[in-house]
Amino acid sequence: MDHYDPQQTNDYMQPEEDWDRDLLLDPAWEKQQRKTFTAWCNSHLRKAGTQIENIEEDFRDGLKLMLLLEVISGERLAKPERGKMRVHKISNVNKALDFIASKGVKLVSIGAEEIVDGNVKMTLGMIWTIILRFAIQDISVEETSAKEGLLLWCQRKTAPYKNVNIQNFHISWKDGLGFCALIHRHRPELIDYGKLRKDDPLNNLNTAFDVAEKYLDIPKMLDAEDIVGTARPDEKAIMTYVSSFYHAFSGAQKAETAANRICKVLAVNQENEQLMEDYEKLASDLLEWIRRTIPWLENRAPENTMQAMQQKLEDFRDYRRLHKPPKVQEKCQLEINFNTLQTKLRLSNRPAFMPSEGKMVSDINNAWGGLEQAEKGYEEWLLNEIRRLERLDHLAEKFRQKASIHESWTDGKEAMLQQKDYETATLSEIKALLKKHEAFESDLAAHQDRVEQIAAIAQELNELDYYDSPSVNARCQKICDQWDNLGALTQKRREALERTEKLLETIDQLYLEYAKRAAPFNNWMEGAMEDLQDTFIVHTIEEIQGLTTAHEQFKATLPDADKERQAILGIHNEVSKIVQTYHVNMAGTNPYTTITPHEINGKWEHVRQLVPRRDQALMEEHARQQQNERLRKQFGAQANVIGPWIQTKMEEIGRISIEMHGTLEDQLNHLRQYEKSIVNYKPKIDQLEGDHQLIQEALIFDNKHTNYTMEHIRVGWEQLLTTIARTINEVENQILTRDAKGISQEQMNEFRASFNHFDRKKTGMMDCEDFRACLISMGYNMGEAEFARIMSIVDPNRLGVVTFQAFIDFMSRETADTDTADQVMASFKILAGDKNYITVDELRRELPPDQAEYCIARMAPYNGRDAVPGALDYMSFSTALYGESDL
Repeated sequence: MDHYDPQQTNDYMQPEEDWDRDLLLDPAWEKQQRKTFTAWCNSHLRKAGTQIENIEEDFRDGLKLMLLLEVISGERLAKPERGKMRVHKISNVNKALDFIASKGVKLVSIGAEEIVDGNVKMTLGMIWTIILRFAIQDISVEETSAKEGLLLWCQRKTAPYKNVNIQNFHISWKDGLGFCALIHRHRPELIDYGKLRKDDPLNNLNTAFDVAEKYLDIPKMLDAEDIVGTARPDEKAIMTYVSSFYHAFSGAQKAETAANRICKVLAVNQENEQLMEDYEKLASDLLEWIRRTIPWLENRAPENTMQAMQQKLEDFRDYRRLHKPPKVQEKCQLEINFNTLQTKLRLSNRPAFMPSEGKMVSDINNAWGGLEQAEKGYEEWLLNEIRRLERLDHLAEKFRQKASIHESWTDGKEAMLQQKDYETATLSEIKALLKKHEAFESDLAAHQDRVEQIAAIAQELNELDYYDSPSVNARCQKICDQWDNLGALTQKRREALERTEKLLETIDQLYLEYAKRAAPFNNWMEGAMEDLQDTFIVHTIEEIQGLTTAHEQFKATLPDADKERQAILGIHNEVSKIVQTYHVNMAGTNPYTTITPHEINGKWEHVRQLVPRRDQALMEEHARQQQNERLRKQFGAQANVIGPWIQTKMEEIGRISIEMHGTLEDQLNHLRQYEKSIVNYKPKIDQLEGDHQLIQEALIFDNKHTNYTMEHIRVGWEQLLTTIARTINEVENQILTRDAKGISQEQMNEFRASFNHFDRKKTGMMDCEDFRACLISMGYNMGEAEFARIMSIVDPNRLGVVTFQAFIDFMSRETADTDTADQVMASFKILAGDKNYITVDELRRELPPDQAEYCIARMAPYNGRDAVPGALDYMSFSTALYGESDL
């Protein structure tokens, strides 16, 4: 049970019912409190030559209670009553309770009657309140006090010891190692800590209690068996015992304070070295990522299929959306860490940090520039490749359609041309065969355009590096060879028919006219069907409107075509009438052509069915192009707002970084508010990214409504975030410098005014000549050598410019006081005493092990400068910690 609330320093006890409830939980606690509180009281009462045996009986008359309070407070209480009556005892106890209350202690449910009556729980509660007030309340460790301060002190003192983990004032002390560690930390010669075992708690506890009683004048307040035999030792008993150790060792507080000061210096050095290691690792990781990414972005090897190229485009979008943004943040954070590290090193009078070769900030910027150069044009190349593959697929499909139609037409033509039917034919049959052949030649000539188109498409596929060009070329070559053979066979058959024509004279002109008109009309219908079924790819409304206009023009020719069809059918009907009238034995077929009226009517009907289908396809494509145009306008409207907004913000940040007013904190708050307003603009960028995604999914490749591309917006946004973060970091570093060097706001304003006056180009940096003029105006009279020395300080990387941070660092250094030297001298005197030197053993004893070894390693080069081996004088000590400086 805990009757002391650290949040309410005046309330030392809980209500009486809490005591009753807690004590009933574990009677062993009451036994431990009796023994501990009795020993604690006797440790003070023996100074007055007395003691108590029974805590609830010996305090009943109030006399020894008042004496105890006088001993521990050093003050005189009111004169006690010497009578033996109950009223005298109550009066004495009340005087003691009133004195406790006068010390700011709030007593709850404790009255003099309970103490006089020997109430054990109330007596223990009162003694615990006295212990809290006079033994524990005033304990203070690093801004924590009382119970928390005592616990923190125990944790700090036992931190280096194995198997010791102090988290509370009960079970953390059961194995006895905590008590042994406290003694060994302050008096290592009293206990051989290395021989102690965690599994032997009785020996550990007895060792600690015996040593404390014999050498530290701390009475034995508990039995080891009581602690080990209890699941959870009483917290108040342990706290009382531990507080005795604290007061016994409080005399070493000054040496500990000095050691802490040195520890802080070592911690700063270790932190700086850790920052250097973190920078090296982060720079290496970022450069390695850039090295792996650039070859991927520079790879322009095209794929053979649209699916593969679209996967490449999706991979690139994932890179821009998921992989690159974290690296942009890492690059910005790397620059910020580098600047912060340099500032901390300057404030600690340490040399500037020089990264490993190839890992300077400029090296990373160069590598990043190479990455963006490789990235530039990669997306455009992917889209061009997709358009090329789309064009190739369209051409390949068109080639297959035309080749299939042509191969279907040529099927059987070679066999027909090789027939010898004219050898047994009559004169009229010969004439018919000749006319039929003339019609075939006309049809053949009409198909010449298709063969040329097939060859032209195959040639274009070859020029565009179509992946299946070998099969296309083979099929095209077969068609051309067959076409040449058809021409040769046609010529050969004509020559045979013309030789036979001299013997035959009868010919049917009507069939010939039918054949001559039917063949072109049939070819026209086939061409119309091919055109009506031809696929089309357009990217603008103007293109689809052009196709629609051409289609309307074609529909306007249909009435004339129908008249031609009626005329051709009329010729066939007239031939039929003549055959019926003159009983001509024509076997019901036209000897000049294979095109029948049924075939003409069938194809004509097919053409009429294809016309509305073409109308529907054009209407759907027109609607799609209208949607694409809306996407273009939507993206353009947002981009035309966001692009100028980003440019305006970049210009405003540039002006803010040069024309800052008010205190640095005001400037920092203003910049952070400004940064917050910029970050809040991010949803509009995301919305634009979404519109850009829709445009790319719709395969829209141009936008006349804006000059801004998504790439322009992305690059501008990244530059804006990097610029505001870098500006905030510069102000933070200026605050670090101002606070570390003790620069007033008026001095900082004067520095800023001088810097802005000589920053003639208004770039936020002074060149060498402007900086020289600034120094001269401030009263510096220096030659070239002195100016070169100053430039090496303010421009260690030899960039030829001086930033405002470097300028105020230099000016503050010129006016720096000697506080650091005074602190080191004070710490040195406390640790060294009158010897004027510090030994390695003293450092190991006063500092935590890890920081002591670090300090000793830093001091190794200076060891032995004095006559005493293994010792350091003040100059060696300060130089080892702070480097060669004004110390």
